[in-house]
Amino acid sequence: MTDLAIQTSGLTKRFGAQTAVDAVELDVPHGAVFGFLGPNGSGKTTTIRMLLGLVRPTAGEAHVLGGRVPDALQTVLPRVGALVEGPAFAPFLTGRQNLRRYDATARHAASATRRRRVDQALERVGLAAAADKKVHAYSLGMKQRLGIANALLMPRELLVLDEPTNGLDPQGTREVRGLIRSLAAEGSTVFVSSHLLAEVEQVCTHVGVMSAGRLVASGTLDDLRRGSGAARVELQTPDLDAARRVLAEAGIQATDAAAFTLAGTLGAGAPQPEELVAALVAAGVRVRGFAVQQTSLEDRFVELTGQGFDVVA
Repeated sequence: MTDLAIQTSGLTKRFGAQTAVDAVELDVPHGAVFGFLGPNGSGKTTTIRMLLGLVRPTAGEAHVLGGRVPDALQTVLPRVGALVEGPAFAPFLTGRQNLRRYDATARHAASATRRRRVDQALERVGLAAAADKKVHAYSLGMKQRLGIANALLMPRELLVLDEPTNGLDPQGTREVRGLIRSLAAEGSTVFVSSHLLAEVEQVCTHVGVMSAGRLVASGTLDDLRRGSGAARVELQTPDLDAARRVLAEAGIQATDAAAFTLAGTLGAGAPQPEELVAALVAAGVRVRGFAVQQTSLEDRFVELTGQGFDVVA
């Protein structure tokens, strides 16, 4: 498990007769930005709570940073930063006071560097100017930033963020996206539970999809998109007959999609797009446009779960 930050085997949680998480097999590589997707009630948060030792599994195992949880929580948790189900802060303390209070309860946090670390965390999430404002006056987005700052008070090998952009405006969302990228660049593994497909596509390297308590797909972002089958190729040219012959030789059955436009499916064994373009040009076909349309993450999600999803363009 040395190459995995998180690994689960048969991880299951039942509440009475209800199975909230059903035999989940999860592999999260070190250094990945892992997007954990699923509709409400799919088991995402319950899975996260088991990974952090907040809920004991009914069956199965979970290993985080090489330690089995909940048995190894004492050694694992100091290396993990987390924001789960929204931040909870004392409303009549300032943002700075709240962070100092949380930091003082951490067994491995050095009091001598507390002031500097708190200031750095506030600066990193864009709250330096509001650090001395009482939290009851914070917006939802500001509270979310403060929760992320709390997760960053100490260097972390793993960040677990449950809906980190909840309540943020577009600028704040972009800043959190950049923060996640910077954390990954510094060597941290980031596990992000989100319902915003566009955000996941822009920042994540790996994805897992939950549906009705089960992990229905997991892998790299590209692997997940490819899992639904072949891509669609679209060619614009005035030389339709010649282009159709070249595409047929490459195993692509082209159909008329619009004026001066052919479309077909780029199946397994077909040439790469750049090879197709070279073959078309070599045959004297004048190429006005050539596009390959991969399956979107939204399409793949609906295919896997049969459900709609909140999508932010």
